Amino acid sequence: MRENLAKAFALANTQLIRRAQLPKSYTDLAGRKLFLFLLTLQGLVAFALITLGVMLRKSRTARNVIRPRIRQEIARAGVALLPMFIFVALALGFLVIGQTVSTLAKFGATDYLGTTMVIVVVRELGPLLAAMLVLARVGTAHVIELGTARALGEVEALEALGIDPVHYLIVPRVIGMAVGVFSLTVYLIIGALVSGYLFAFLQDVPLTPGDYFKQIAGALSWLDFALLALKTVAFGFFIAIVTCYHGLARPLRLEDVSRVAVRAVSQGVIVCVLIDALFILLYLVT
Repeated sequence: MRENLAKAFALANTQLIRRAQLPKSYTDLAGRKLFLFLLTLQGLVAFALITLGVMLRKSRTARNVIRPRIRQEIARAGVALLPMFIFVALALGFLVIGQTVSTLAKFGATDYLGTTMVIVVVRELGPLLAAMLVLARVGTAHVIELGTARALGEVEALEALGIDPVHYLIVPRVIGMAVGVFSLTVYLIIGALVSGYLFAFLQDVPLTPGDYFKQIAGALSWLDFALLALKTVAFGFFIAIVTCYHGLARPLRLEDVSRVAVRAVSQGVIVCVLIDALFILLYLVT
């Protein structure tokens, strides 16, 4: 295991590159940034493959230890965030969906309500907003916890005891975040749709609840449910990979943890946007 981690983290830990003098031209700066990006991408891909391999090969190993940790991570990335997501769902419904419903009703375009809600809320805004909130709340904690553990030598201590750090530290976080993002996205979408209609009802929009939810149900298809589940699980998986990778690969000193956490969150946002763009292409081709 030590050899696999070394392959994934060796280039990321090259202090000579990161402490090099500032380039003398914008071309050199762009080249250096591109080179560092490729190094990070290589490390992320290697780390993701290592994690998947450990998940498959050691799925039956130390269940009595790993299962409680998975439940703990699901609670942290899901249940603990539920009050915040309920508030965000209510705010999203009142501020965005309710105004959209009232505006469409004002122009007599309520026939397009179901399609608009599915495209805006179910396909795009709900999953992406849920992923961003989980990244900001739980992903940052992953970087800080793992970075501190590595800086204090706890990861090396696990290896000395014969415990696989990826299996013990990473796999529960990956599974917990994937399940948490999926579950919270469902709650966020349902809460936003319901609260949005309540806001429209307070504005005396001539639309019954039956017609409102009938239009939404008519605009949904099996593909929306399948891609929603796949997208949210992908969000959770890759957010966990990015944050855990930076937590283990970067911080060699405690003072580096905060700086690495900022970098991990920014890269997590970029990864989420790229995944969302990929799924937009899937919607278009299907």
